[in-house]
Amino acid sequence: MANPSIKPELLALQSLFSPLTLSKITLPLLEQQQIDLWLKRDDLLHPVVSGNKWRKLKYLLNDVLSIGADTVISMGGAYSNHLHALAFVGQRLGLKTIGLIRSEPGLELTPTLLDVQQWGMELRYVSRSEYRLLRQYRDWQSLPGIKPGQYWIPEGGAQSLALQGVAELAAEITIPYDLLCLPCGTATTLAGLVNAVPSQVSVLGFAALKNAGFLSDDVKAVLPEQRNNWQINLDYHFGGFAKTSAELMAFIDSFEQQTAIELDPVYTGKMMFAICDLIDKQQIKPGQRIIALHTGGLQGKRGFIL
Repeated sequence: MANPSIKPELLALQSLFSPLTLSKITLPLLEQQQIDLWLKRDDLLHPVVSGNKWRKLKYLLNDVLSIGADTVISMGGAYSNHLHALAFVGQRLGLKTIGLIRSEPGLELTPTLLDVQQWGMELRYVSRSEYRLLRQYRDWQSLPGIKPGQYWIPEGGAQSLALQGVAELAAEITIPYDLLCLPCGTATTLAGLVNAVPSQVSVLGFAALKNAGFLSDDVKAVLPEQRNNWQINLDYHFGGFAKTSAELMAFIDSFEQQTAIELDPVYTGKMMFAICDLIDKQQIKPGQRIIALHTGGLQGKRGFIL
């Protein structure tokens, strides 16, 4: 499917993004196991709209502008990277944004919610049970009570148009490689990459949440062409979404000291821990070149005591 014409407003915003980079990771473990590991630095795309958040929003927001909608509604938690990016971009594009927040009204605003309010997002609080029900609505018009001019984006931007923006990052990897690794929340980013990588490349996702076996079915449901070059590892969630452990936090601190590359505990920290652990256990064969995707979202670290 050909990409639709991108609206000038989006092109103007995209022109402000920094050049993309690959960073080679040098660690004793990698040298011992003869693994060539590179980090795709999508965290450097933009100070606010970093990583896969922009990738997933790009063509969704182009659709918003194309049909003339003026309001975007979406959902997320109190430290949501998705809502943080949406509110910022929405303000730049002159769109009204509404965030359905998994929380209770009256609670102290997190730094993330203070940011999105500053960028004009209207906050509406929903209970955890109501939030779970919202996950069933995927189409842009499917949200109950949606009004003319409003556009619904599901949790994390998990909608088919998001796959087009995600697929573009595969073309930006200019060196040959064997394995592409990435963290998974909704697994939309993984779905966008499965058909975009070279045919000989494997894609390995690491679920950031517990009991995430359903993610594989979600990926299969949105893939335009089924391929068997991917899988999702469920073993490195560290207790569940946004859960951590002393071991994980110590790893992140050590990695940052050795590489000067910042990781977050929700997504990229778990992914890098998993990659290093699998290499140490020799479950990743020596001699391979791995590209790991840094999906950004570092603003979410403000929810952790590091």
